[in-house]
Amino acid sequence: MAQDAIGSLSKTLAEILSPHGPAVQAASSYTPGDFSVHFFLQLAVILLTCRVAGWLGQKVLGQPQVVGEMIAGVILGPSLLGLLFPDFQLALFPKETRNVLYAGAQLGVGLYMFLVGLTLRLDHVQSKLRSASMVSAAGIIVPFLLAALLAPWLTRIDGLFAPGISPANATLFLGACIALTAFPMLARIINERGLAESSLGTLSLTAGAFDDAASWCVLAVVLATFGGGSGVALLAIGGALLYVAFMFLVGRRLLALLGRAVEARGEMSMSVLAITLALFCLSAFLMDAIGIHAIFGGFLLGACMPRGLFVAELKRKVEPLAVVLLLPMFFTYSGLNTRMDMVNSPQLLLVALVVLAVSVLAKFGACWAAARLSGEDNRTALGIGALMNSRGLMELIIINIGLQKGIIGPTLFAMLVLMAIVTTMMAGPLFELVYGRRARADGEIGTLDTLMVAKAA
Repeated sequence: MAQDAIGSLSKTLAEILSPHGPAVQAASSYTPGDFSVHFFLQLAVILLTCRVAGWLGQKVLGQPQVVGEMIAGVILGPSLLGLLFPDFQLALFPKETRNVLYAGAQLGVGLYMFLVGLTLRLDHVQSKLRSASMVSAAGIIVPFLLAALLAPWLTRIDGLFAPGISPANATLFLGACIALTAFPMLARIINERGLAESSLGTLSLTAGAFDDAASWCVLAVVLATFGGGSGVALLAIGGALLYVAFMFLVGRRLLALLGRAVEARGEMSMSVLAITLALFCLSAFLMDAIGIHAIFGGFLLGACMPRGLFVAELKRKVEPLAVVLLLPMFFTYSGLNTRMDMVNSPQLLLVALVVLAVSVLAKFGACWAAARLSGEDNRTALGIGALMNSRGLMELIIINIGLQKGIIGPTLFAMLVLMAIVTTMMAGPLFELVYGRRARADGEIGTLDTLMVAKAA
């Protein structure tokens, strides 16, 4: 048994840099210049569409820029542009070029998760540990229980999950999707609404961090066990545990040297920036190579980086490029895989509505109940439930991984994209309805106008 596992592991290691199947479509008719011409035009269209959609989302819907960009990705895909102007959409985004767009999308989302790791606040965890653990536990346990009830039904419907997927893997993946909270979106909403120092803000951030960590751990297990032998699972799970242990026990001390170099100079030099980005690429490569995903490497490295001036300088130099230029490619790549027209029967529409309803009930309802049981008043508990229900970009990341790895089909992917957009758009208005307006009227938190003026200053 052990000999077979070792042999399988050796074979898996040898195949890391080998081809793993055909590209999206054979590209024999495309020269390097053809890819270049398409790429720059695609990028221009993506950036303009995301900016316009984000601006409209802010002005018309009162949503953050990133929500408009999520919608922009769907607009550029077959669900809208391809439906109205199929020939133009296919000429702009031919299947042969999607491998290039995919690589740019992974770089963008990997850098974004690296930046999220940089902002991880361990002090939030310590200050609200008891209440946050109750809210977080409810936000994890209830989604997985409901997923266990939902998954057997969904696996019997053709095209939602991969053929032959085990009920356990289907339950784990669906549960991770429902349990997820958009931690970066959550932090953004809390900061924009002046809740960063409040009990509600601290508790929500802490619980959100716990929920995201649990969801990513479950996803790692699914990726390690789905469709692979013992060697794949051993490499993925064992390699991830060893890398995490190395980073927290040894890596943080080595990375502290970079922080001291920045503090001594008073700014980040180009050499330190180059070393940092090279480490990011290596960390992403390691997680991808062992069969987890590049974003885990980016996030883990970010969490272990030295704080202080180093983080401020790194965000100043990297964040604009990652968020404005690279991340929109990820939204568009997701949109190109989203086929809302595949939800084309009463049964599939019912499934989409059930998935949405279960997702809202599992997070909003469970987190509200747990907050009440932990001693919070009803209004605060409702506010926590509203914030925890947001899924945003994190949901798109996890379902893209599921589609890429063949765990789910395009139909379920489209349903989960819809769920991610709706629950994200719900978060801000629902929070204002159940908590924000009354709190501002009572003077517990500042008005949105005052906050926006202070932010601009």
